[in-house]
This record gives sequence, C-alpha cells and structure tokens, in this order.
Amino acid sequence: MPLEVIIIGSGFSGLASSIILANAGYKVKVFEKNSSPGGRARSLEYNGFKFDMGPTWYWMPDVFEKFFNRFNTTPSNFYELIRLNPSYRVYFAENDYVDLPVELAQIIELFNKIEPGSSQKFLKFLSEAEKKYNLSVNKFIYYPNLALSEYLNKEFLLNVLKLNLFSSFQRYLRKNFKSEKIIAILRFPLIFLGGNPEELPALYSIMNYADIKLGTWYPKGGFKSVVDSLYKLAISAGVQFNFEAPVQKIIVRGNKVNGVIVDKEKIKADIVIATSDYHHSESLLDIEYRNYPPKYWESRVYTPSGILFYVGLKKKLPKLPHHILFFDENFEAHINSIYKKPEFPPKPQIYVNLPSQTEPELAPEGKECIYFFIPLAPGLKEDEEIKQRYFNFAIEKFENLVGEKIKDSIEFFISYGPSDFMKDYNAYKGNCYGLANTLFQTAIFKPKIRNRKIKNLFYAGHTTVPGPGVPPSIISGTIVSDFIIKNKDEI
Repeated sequence: MPLEVIIIGSGFSGLASSIILANAGYKVKVFEKNSSPGGRARSLEYNGFKFDMGPTWYWMPDVFEKFFNRFNTTPSNFYELIRLNPSYRVYFAENDYVDLPVELAQIIELFNKIEPGSSQKFLKFLSEAEKKYNLSVNKFIYYPNLALSEYLNKEFLLNVLKLNLFSSFQRYLRKNFKSEKIIAILRFPLIFLGGNPEELPALYSIMNYADIKLGTWYPKGGFKSVVDSLYKLAISAGVQFNFEAPVQKIIVRGNKVNGVIVDKEKIKADIVIATSDYHHSESLLDIEYRNYPPKYWESRVYTPSGILFYVGLKKKLPKLPHHILFFDENFEAHINSIYKKPEFPPKPQIYVNLPSQTEPELAPEGKECIYFFIPLAPGLKEDEEIKQRYFNFAIEKFENLVGEKIKDSIEFFISYGPSDFMKDYNAYKGNCYGLANTLFQTAIFKPKIRNRKIKNLFYAGHTTVPGPGVPPSIISGTIVSDFIIKNKDEI
C-alpha cells in the first residue's frame, strides 16, 4: 500500500511537493482553505479585467525549467514566456527615469552614462554575482539545512568566502558605486527578499544576476498560467485536491502525526507537510509539539506587508513598460518605517504593474489593468481612510511622474491590505511573502523543514528554506519531498 501524504496549502511549495511525491508513488491529498490553487499567486477577475493578485515578476527561469524537466516536460508546453524589454522603468523624479534594457552592452552604456567609468566595477560586480548564483542556486540552496554538518564539505568550505555571507549588501554596493541612481537600481530586487539592505548579506547580489543576465519575463496569462500548469501536473500524477477545506488541527499520537481534522472530520495520513505560513502551521499543533514558542515568531524579521490596488481603467494608456518603480521618495525614510520604527509612511515608494500593456486581452477592449503595491511594516492595522489616502497618493504619483491623467478614467478599484493577507493566507502580521533573508534568517538559521518532536511532520514554503519568492517556494517543496523520499525508511 502506498504511503498517504496530506499537504496543507496549495501554493507553489505545496504544488511542487505534491507533484514530486505523487510521481514517486505516494498517495497525496492537498487541503486548501481558498477556492483555487496558487496561495498568494491567486488571480482576480472583475468586470472583464484580470489581475495577478500576488507575484508579478517572473525571475530565475532556470528554476522553473529544472523543475518541469524533472517530469520530462518544459514550461513552454504549458505557457508562453515573453521577455520584457525594457525589463522595467525606474522613476527618480518628474521627467527623470531610466529604462533597464535587455542587452548587457546597453546596460553597461547606461551605467557609464549615469556614473562615468563605472563599467569595469559593474562587470566585476556582475561576475561575482554570477559565481554566487551558480554556487548557491544550483547547489547549496537545495540543502535541507537540518544540520550544520551539511556544509562541512570541501566545495562549500572552499567557496564560502566568495558568497559574501558576512558583509552587508548596502556596504557592498557603496564599495562599488557612487551614483545613487545605480545603487537604487541594484538595490531594488531586495524588495523581494523583504529586508533592509543594511542587514541583508551581499550574497543576495545573486538577485542582480537573475535580473540583469537571466532576464525579467512575463508568463502569458499571468502567474495564473504557471499555477495552472503545476496544478495540471499534479492532477495528472493523481493528486487529490480539496478546496475551501481549511485544516483545523494536526493530530498527533505519540511521536507521530496520524492525520488532520478538516470540517470536524478526521482524515488519516502517514506523513503531513504543512506549507501554510509556519506560524499558522504550528498553531494547528498542541503547544508541546511545536518547534518554536510565540516569542520566537515575535522576534523574527518579516518581509513587508503592504497595500495593493487593482484598478480597472476605461481607456488605453500610451505604450509604457510592464513594470514601473517610483523611487522619487526618500528610500531610507520608507525602509525605516518598515524595519526600524514601524508606522505608515507619509511618502512611500511605489511599484506599478501594467500587465495589459504586454497582454491586452487581460482587459476589455480599449481598457487597461493597473496594479499598485505599497510596501508597509508588518503588523500595522489599516482602515478605509488609510487605504483611500494611499490610493489617492498612488494615483497622483502616477499622473505626475508618468504624465498621463487617469483619475477621471477609473472604472473601479479594489484594495487589498494587511488584514486581507491575515484572513486569506493566515499570514503572521499580514506579511506579504515570509521571513526576510537577513544573515541570521538565512540557510541553517531558517525555521526547520522537519518537526523536531514528530518525525513524520514537515514544513515547506516561504517561511522556511530557502526563503521568499516563487522560485524559492518551488525549491522548498522540492527539498522537503526529496528528503521524505530519501529517508522514507526512518519516517
């Protein structure tokens, strides 16, 4: 008889682990509290407009390719990838912006124009980032991180200094560049790691390599296409999905899990993988079986929470880039409002996504989709007045910097804030995408993938290794399921 596995949550880590284990002969059931798969990567449809609700940046295509190749297929068999050119636009002030081109030679020319003589330092910076990427993403990132001994191998010890684990990303940037504009461009991917650049290791220049060399892509149909493709792989492997079925409790007998409770019904399992936010997953256990006490979670550094606005515009805009970043406001003031003195920032920096510029079919004919994201400190409590204030701020910012009036053409807007992240995803303090990748929340310092007291209970997702983001979540599901398969005789 095949072993029965229950997976809590159908985000990217849950989907990945379900596919791997089902293909390895396990009987897999997934329980998801929402009505569709994808976790934070759900989609929103309203009045003919279609939005990605969460992630909108398709980076690290090699990770997706590697995962699909494992099952003798490729992403291109499921969805079309479009490389965005420019990758994105950064506004520094009115009539002062930079479009990041695709070609490396053009990026070098751009950086030299901004900071004369910076090309050699930039090429060295990128070369170091590539080496770190190849070492970490292709090798060390797949370690289970259950014991320090995993790193006591010749390859890691010979290369540990090259990873820049012990230097600050901010200092690393300022050591190489003087231009605040170049620093802003290279610093922005850290938004997706959710940390203060002063506290994140310089290791994470790997994100600059992912951005500049591997490219910024768009999956046609949005991230829904990626979710749907993994869902199809899971269904074809025999995974059983249960939607609108939140798990209320993980049942423990002795030192083993023997099932979960869903809608007052006990469902047995030989193995449970919890891919919901780790803090919530632990709350499903009696206190004596949890890996970490409440004080632990309170002491962690989280990725930002945020307010998002999904806007339907009843007119077309002139040609604009798919991704736009407004970096005209004070970065330090905004980052301090997130990590040092949590408060609602009076003048935040803003990210804008314009998917129907790339794929017009996402909006009704002659109309446009716009998605605004304003990062905020986790734990803040928003209300309608705050959301309206930030919405007005975002619209005014767009009109002033882009030079295109949109206020009078808004058909509707839907807001989504910290309280929604808590309600829909059981996100601790309303965090958007997990734990920040500070040094002491990286690799071996992350919450463990295995329960220390219950040998058949595991955790995956963006609050354990390797960290926040879509590719890391896929890798997280891979790490856990491969560990289970490799160690099946002792689980």
